[in-house]
Amino acid sequence: MANGTYNAEDIKILEGLDAVRMRPGMYIGTTSVKGLHHILWEIVDNAIDEAANGFADRIEVKLYKDGSASVEDNGRGIPTDIHPKSGVSGVEVVFTQLHAGGKFNTGNYNYSGGLHGVGASVTNALSEWLKVEVYRGTVFKMEFHSFLDKETGKIKSGVPVAPLLNTKEKTKKHGTFVRFMPDARVFETTEFSVESILKRLEELAFLNKGLTIDFYDEKDDFHRVYNYEGGITDFVKSLNKGSALYPEPIYGKGEKDGIIVEFAIQHTPSYVDRVFSYVNNIPTGEGGMHETGFRSGLTRCLNDFARERNILKDKDDNFTGDDFKEGLSAVISVKMHNVQFEGQTKTKLGNPEARPAVEYVTVNELSEQFKNKKLAKTFEIIIAKAAEAAKARLAAQRAKQSARQLKSLENANLVGKLASCSGRKPELNELFIVEGDSAGGSAKQARARQTQAILPLRGKPLNVEKKKLEQILKNEEIGTIIAALGTGIGSEFDLSGLKFHKVIILSDADVDGSHIRILLLTFFFRYMRELINEGHVYIGMPPLYKVYKGNKEEYAYDDKELAEKIEKVGKGYQIQRYKGLGEMDPAQLWETTMCPERRNLMQVTIEDAAEADRLITVLMGDEVAERKKYIFEHADFDRVDKFAKIKR
Repeated sequence: MANGTYNAEDIKILEGLDAVRMRPGMYIGTTSVKGLHHILWEIVDNAIDEAANGFADRIEVKLYKDGSASVEDNGRGIPTDIHPKSGVSGVEVVFTQLHAGGKFNTGNYNYSGGLHGVGASVTNALSEWLKVEVYRGTVFKMEFHSFLDKETGKIKSGVPVAPLLNTKEKTKKHGTFVRFMPDARVFETTEFSVESILKRLEELAFLNKGLTIDFYDEKDDFHRVYNYEGGITDFVKSLNKGSALYPEPIYGKGEKDGIIVEFAIQHTPSYVDRVFSYVNNIPTGEGGMHETGFRSGLTRCLNDFARERNILKDKDDNFTGDDFKEGLSAVISVKMHNVQFEGQTKTKLGNPEARPAVEYVTVNELSEQFKNKKLAKTFEIIIAKAAEAAKARLAAQRAKQSARQLKSLENANLVGKLASCSGRKPELNELFIVEGDSAGGSAKQARARQTQAILPLRGKPLNVEKKKLEQILKNEEIGTIIAALGTGIGSEFDLSGLKFHKVIILSDADVDGSHIRILLLTFFFRYMRELINEGHVYIGMPPLYKVYKGNKEEYAYDDKELAEKIEKVGKGYQIQRYKGLGEMDPAQLWETTMCPERRNLMQVTIEDAAEADRLITVLMGDEVAERKKYIFEHADFDRVDKFAKIKR
């Protein structure tokens, strides 16, 4: 119990990098694998800023066997002279002082993603050790360590081992090399995801035309090089792999009021739009003023084209922005000064001056493209698709009205389907979307009735990637999901109406179950993406095996765990392979899959929206060849049979 006194001495002042170590979430969001990657991206982004401003054309990223990572660029190199105010080298300032950097004025960097000056210092603070080399005619070296202070019993973060050393070693190289070891005392895991790193590096190569990014993983002796001379035009083509493409992308670039705008557009026969925007190479997943300006300019220009070609008559209303959304794929890259992101997470651009600048460049560039006879057919196809969308607009509006009506859990469509829970606190409630009536029946008996609701699926859900909104809303299975969640969909989506804060997909551990998961995730991604973004969607993980002997039972959720459970149960064991949820009685289903204290849930997240979008297009789109290629490259066909190879 507190003693009731509260004096100035109770106010704790965190000096230097101690604040980062004590509250890492304030600087990197989380100490999970996402936060681990964040400290890598801080160093990568510094190198990218050198390239984006014309000082570097090559970046090398390397993962080492000991778990450390390094980033090297051939830019100008961090300043090595003595800082006039701090009295130490520029290198030491950059790695030990929060909110210190060369990006606060435009004399050093015209355009930068690192605006807060915390990047390199935060990486240093959350590393066991960090080494930096700077190449400026000679080689400069400096090293930092985080260690346990025996006097205070606390960790001292990112402390210089010695001042910056000029080795006097001559070099023709120029740039900066940083290698760091993530601190296992901070992060839940210190193992980098190669796949996640590759996705981001490829994205950065797309956004910086001509930049070469070299990646090497020492553990697996894996090497990959990215270089895209087509820049964001190649990016759009990559997004649309798996779709039956319309003509080549339309590309535009221009500048207005010091804001450089670059965009690439390509339409496909699909019914969804995919617009991905970036500011100074930072993804803006929530859009912002630049996206608003782009869409406004695009709509205005295409309406002008439709009237010039007499597709729209004088009496006709203009097409709406939504009419041009269907099938639209676009990448927008903006470079500007004094960027104002909404929050440290940098997901939405707030600068109001970006909207008119992007709209101006979009209109100006597209108007010039209209004069290109080679592109005339492309514009005509886009307008024809918009005309088709406009005809369906009234039907879609009627469908949306139906969607609003579906928000009520008392809707007749749910009678006999949803076994609702009695709890009235959405934050505590869970909705299990269960494959099949048999498993649904077991789940209804097994559940905790106060907080767990069950919605059995009868048959496979619709593949929404190939259907219009009005068709989607006529599908009975989709309709019941919308009604149960209470949020509406698409432009009508309202997260505040969500009745269950955990939406758990529960399907069999076989090919059909995987297909159902993909179909449902495609629906959520396309029409309820905020549900995923806010962390409400989960995959239930039923066990694959039961290992038992007498009264002793153990459950294994994968093949690696199976070997462990066999060893635990001992000789004379037996194995039951679960082919479906329906094989479990209610008690088993509760114990293994639904009990909050014992179950395994996988939370669905989207770290890279562009890559997620591309993958959904490949898996659920029309291009069979691209889908087969992906499956044969990534599927593990041995997984189902592995348990048979284990000897008793």
